[in-house]
Amino acid sequence: MAAGTEPLAWRAMTPSDLPAVATLADAIHIHYPEDDAVFAERLALFPAGCLVLESAGAPAGYVVAHPWRMREPPALGARLGALPEAPDCLYLHDIALSPAARGRGAAAAAIACLVAIARAHDLPALALIAVAGTLPFWSRHPFTTLAEPTLAA
Repeated sequence: MAAGTEPLAWRAMTPSDLPAVATLADAIHIHYPEDDAVFAERLALFPAGCLVLESAGAPAGYVVAHPWRMREPPALGARLGALPEAPDCLYLHDIALSPAARGRGAAAAAIACLVAIARAHDLPALALIAVAGTLPFWSRHPFTTLAEPTLAA
């Protein structure tokens, strides 16, 4: 099979995936570094929202999402401690795709997974903070801009 044509599949993240997730995060989100413990905590708090993109037997991307409150997103790099008692959304904390996985429908498949996870947990919405010029990307998916002055910073 030619490089870049192997099948891609999202699967549940496991603790053994965390080193590969950290490596991907460091390589892809160089301007938004996070401590490895953040990923480990999210996986421990809400494993249903943590996925790995498998390609040729190795992680080629990841998604980390968890229940939260839409207008109160956690700060980048912050540990949560616990999930809120009354979440109103599935918050997409992070998604990263290796360059070889991009443009192959992996993001749309991840979002479909997240929609199913939100429904399964009775969460009525997906939410995220679009950073670094990613608004056009997210606008092509089922997201709309929420004008919230308190989140602008």
